[in-house]
Amino acid sequence: MIRVLVADDQALIRDSFRLLLDLEPDLEVVGEAGDGREAVAQARRLQPDVVLMDIRMPVLDGLGATRAMTQAGLGSRVLILTTYDADEYLYDAMQAGAVGFLLKDVRREQLAGAVRTVAAGDALLHPALTRRLVERFVQGPPPGARPPALAQLTERETEVLTLVGRGLSNAEIAAELFLGEATVKTHLGRVLTKLGLRDRVQAVVTAYESGLVRPGRTRPDS
Repeated sequence: MIRVLVADDQALIRDSFRLLLDLEPDLEVVGEAGDGREAVAQARRLQPDVVLMDIRMPVLDGLGATRAMTQAGLGSRVLILTTYDADEYLYDAMQAGAVGFLLKDVRREQLAGAVRTVAAGDALLHPALTRRLVERFVQGPPPGARPPALAQLTERETEVLTLVGRGLSNAEIAAELFLGEATVKTHLGRVLTKLGLRDRVQAVVTAYESGLVRPGRTRPDS
């Protein structure tokens, strides 16, 4: 059973997510929080596997709450709930330790799937948010020289990192490079290890910051 904490300042949204998740046999909402400070306290007390975290909340916002949970070493995985109007905060959320991002109009099966994905230790990035993130945060001075750490990567590992930065899934990367999906997963694991990255989210940030991905270069169909 995957235990979930829902943090949102709107009771109607909390109730909606609880109703959707409780319909799934392997998911259980174990608590709710109406602000970020309460979310941190509930995460400490309940030790949920996943926290669905709204960004805009009173007392302490979702970014501050995520940062506090990360610094406290809590094992809960934070899945950010956002809207297009709030996605200017996504970069900060990545840095704070969030491992996934969902739009609030998500369908039930997408919400349940996302919870399962992050609970399993994977990161989750919505392609549309990835594209908008690039457009918001990489529109500035051109990146400087690539970090020396990238020199450790093989040509194939660099290709995989670039495609991860463009928002492709492992299956899509496999099709793009004519590789098996398991091989892609192995290459990505080596990239994370060599660069000292925690997860796929940090790999996306690195791809942007190092200049491997530029604005407008996200998914091939974008």
